[in-house]
Amino acid sequence: MLKNYLIAPIVYIMVSFIFLSAPLKAQEAKSEHIIKFETSKGDMLIKLYNETPAHRDNMIKLIKEGFYKDQLFHRVIKDFMVQGGDPHSVGAEKGQRLGSGGAGYTVPAEFHKDLIHKKGALAAARKGDSDNPDQASSASQFYLVQGRVLTPEEIDILTQRGVASFTEESVEIYMTLGGTPHLDGSYTVFGEVIEGLEILDAIAASPCDAYDRPIEDVIYSITLIK
Repeated sequence: MLKNYLIAPIVYIMVSFIFLSAPLKAQEAKSEHIIKFETSKGDMLIKLYNETPAHRDNMIKLIKEGFYKDQLFHRVIKDFMVQGGDPHSVGAEKGQRLGSGGAGYTVPAEFHKDLIHKKGALAAARKGDSDNPDQASSASQFYLVQGRVLTPEEIDILTQRGVASFTEESVEIYMTLGGTPHLDGSYTVFGEVIEGLEILDAIAASPCDAYDRPIEDVIYSITLIK
């Protein structure tokens, strides 16, 4: 009889723990990390995806270390993307060729079929496939997608040539918001602009030299909001 009295409270405690821990796990899953790009063109807020935890945590680590302070967007191509993350860009002389610097390590690729290169996407730069068959990401260099809006005909051509694959949802996004679908599945997308797309457009409109570096420096620093 005593044994039965002991079992009942234990079962109750276990069941209570399960029901209490479920909301905590759900809350943790919903938590978002927001970072702020303070640029010489204005500010952008970016949400980091929980679906790409290695890239998310690495970005947060570098931000906390002060890595992204007073760097330059060293490569800008209108209707395509703006790129940063080279520590050599801090205080770089006018005309200096940039893009070879990094944090000294890579991050394993985290491809996710639902995280696409829509306008405003934050993605990791990397070395080419011949030198990097695992498609590992640069730990520090990144790009923000500007891209452009695609027509139904362009969607069909990319599909027929096997350059990109689409879902109904991604087709809608690329035909309204725009982006660069040919990069999907080859580069890790790990965040998106949630405020300040017009700043991205302003940066992308910068006149550039022969190496795609803006003639007038576009300086930025990144901080962690939450």
